[in-house]
Amino acid sequence: MATTDRQATTLALAHALSAAERGLAVIPLSRTKLPALRSPHRADLEPEPCHGECGRLGHGVYDASTDPARIRELFAAAPWATGYGIACGLPPHHLIGVDLDTKSGTDSSAALRELALRHLFTIPDTVVVLTPSGGRHLWLSGPPDTVVPNSAGRLAPGIDIRGAGGYLVGPGSRTDHGVYGTAPGTSHFAPAACPPALLRLLLPPPRTHHPTAPALSGHGQGLVQFVLAAHEGQRNTRLFWAACRAYEDGIGPPLVEPLVEAAVNTGLTEREARATIASAARMTRHRA
Repeated sequence: MATTDRQATTLALAHALSAAERGLAVIPLSRTKLPALRSPHRADLEPEPCHGECGRLGHGVYDASTDPARIRELFAAAPWATGYGIACGLPPHHLIGVDLDTKSGTDSSAALRELALRHLFTIPDTVVVLTPSGGRHLWLSGPPDTVVPNSAGRLAPGIDIRGAGGYLVGPGSRTDHGVYGTAPGTSHFAPAACPPALLRLLLPPPRTHHPTAPALSGHGQGLVQFVLAAHEGQRNTRLFWAACRAYEDGIGPPLVEPLVEAAVNTGLTEREARATIASAARMTRHRA
């Protein structure tokens, strides 16, 4: 069994290094498809929000890298890893994953075709990864100035989206349920550009009115209202999206405090809100 696991780890590392050569940032995954390295802050009584600023390993997708030496370091620290995750939303591909699930009892492929007909778009030829359960992951490339949030079933039942802060299980990964593999005839593709009509569906529309919104004007007010409208499970994603958009539009610094206040009103702590906004600032500066 140990020999099998060592072989799986060796294969996963090889696949991860190959993905990195294509510009895809990766992290090691366990057989459960979760990040193989546990948080270094798990024993802290009052852990500070940290996305890797402490310099230690174990921050999930925030550890993702395309540097071979760094990847080898990650896998050396997790010799039980049997797969790898590909971080979404990062340059150069700004990867968007369309996860067509089969476990929900719905025909997610048919749902995507119906959306394509209704909104007049076509899924281009692109990388398709087959999952052990019979599902498919479609790899698409997003524009560099757009942050696509993660979502589950929002687009249609059985269709999950992996965007900024999320990851896809890479082909060649071995899990408890089987091995992920590239669909025949698609491995040579680069992630195709996401059709504009589909991209619009993936972005939650900002709300323009909210009774408790801070007194702001213009685009900044819309971003704050967008955060205020978040429900549980959306709060951090909406805040990250709004902060990225604010920094991309050059209004990030003056909008920090209103965004923090809005996020706290939705239930996040001030520390969580400031850490998320700081991550958005780093990501947008990296793009520039």
